[in-house]
Amino acid sequence: MARVTGQIDVAKSEAILDAALDVFVERGVSAAMEEIARRAGVSKQTIYNHYGSKAELVQALTARRVHEMVAPLETEEGVADPQQALAGFARVLLGKVLNERSRAFLRVAMMGAIEAPELGRAVWEAGPRTSRRRLAEFLDMETRAGRIACPDPQEAAEFFAGMVIGSYQTAALLGVERPLTEALVDRVATEAAARFMKAYAA
Repeated sequence: MARVTGQIDVAKSEAILDAALDVFVERGVSAAMEEIARRAGVSKQTIYNHYGSKAELVQALTARRVHEMVAPLETEEGVADPQQALAGFARVLLGKVLNERSRAFLRVAMMGAIEAPELGRAVWEAGPRTSRRRLAEFLDMETRAGRIACPDPQEAAEFFAGMVIGSYQTAALLGVERPLTEALVDRVATEAAARFMKAYAA
């Protein structure tokens, strides 16, 4: 269905995304767009005016999560303390990965990708690939500023994200109890940032 040029207001867009997340978690990504529209208080055409397909809607949901995740890195001129920025990114990353709704959505998206591969691609592009790319851009900027030394920012971004997530995400997706208290999240994030900075010291 073709998208109509123009933008709907932010509040309506957020209502659509919130409703879509609820419906997808409850019924899977094969759920009817009519149900999403009903819960969001808009018409189905309004959804298609903003999101051209279900894959784009899934992508927008993922992109919203990633936008919050990379907020600690968002700056045009670098940061005074890259270690603090990395720790902040790690805290949000762990929070998003282990959030109950996020886990449920990812499980649903993975199941939906079996029958609709474009959904899997949408989540991958808007999620892990985008967050790693933004982290790599941050590391490259900090390297050029002389605060760290990453010869391969993309590889370093993968190392850091892997160090933070570890097996926590797998355990969470499988429903294995590995409770992360706020104190433990802070410790993991702080330690990961410190070790990374030591490994890539300028």
